[in-house]
Amino acid sequence: MKEVYVRFMAPVIPVTIDHLMKIVDKKIHDKYERLNLLLSSPGGSVFHGLSVYNFLKGAPIEVHTYNFGSVDSIGVVMYCAGSKRFCVPHARFLIHGVKMSFQGQASFDEFQIHEHLKSVQIDQKNIARVIADNTGKGSDVIEKDMHDRKTLNPNEAKDYGLVNEIKSELFPADAEFLSIGEPIQQKPIQIMQQVPQAGNFTRSADLDIVTIV
Repeated sequence: MKEVYVRFMAPVIPVTIDHLMKIVDKKIHDKYERLNLLLSSPGGSVFHGLSVYNFLKGAPIEVHTYNFGSVDSIGVVMYCAGSKRFCVPHARFLIHGVKMSFQGQASFDEFQIHEHLKSVQIDQKNIARVIADNTGKGSDVIEKDMHDRKTLNPNEAKDYGLVNEIKSELFPADAEFLSIGEPIQQKPIQIMQQVPQAGNFTRSADLDIVTIV
């Protein structure tokens, strides 16, 4: 079988997801049959995480996912893209809700506040449905667990329906292997904007500040 292993040890942000999608596009074009996505991520952008999930679920390539460290927040949604989902024995999952992060001197009228609130609510329900669809649990159960910030070890995640198999082996020695890591931090460039930007994020660490670089 023609397959590739991709290690994604990074936050879910535009630059890392762009890198991942370029790899996926090329492997589909080259008629690869399986993508093995090895994940360890603190989460990040809901928009990018849900987009990756939907794309991988609909793409003409088999997807297996692995948790080799910690898969948190929107990273759990990406993990759910696997038709088979594996986890190493010493790992964790974190499921929690969506929050918003604003950039700049943000000000909103009543209609914009309602729009952003509705966006958060839709994202919350979409994430809950993804996890529910892949675990066999009800969306209401998942939403409660998101509200409670549920942390799972590998055995708990398997009982939860998130993990199919716990194993230490990740890939064979002769595997085709690619890597996506966290971008090197550069000094932010301040840009004046007339319209403040808003984005929905899930992330385990308190790093949900939108910065233009």
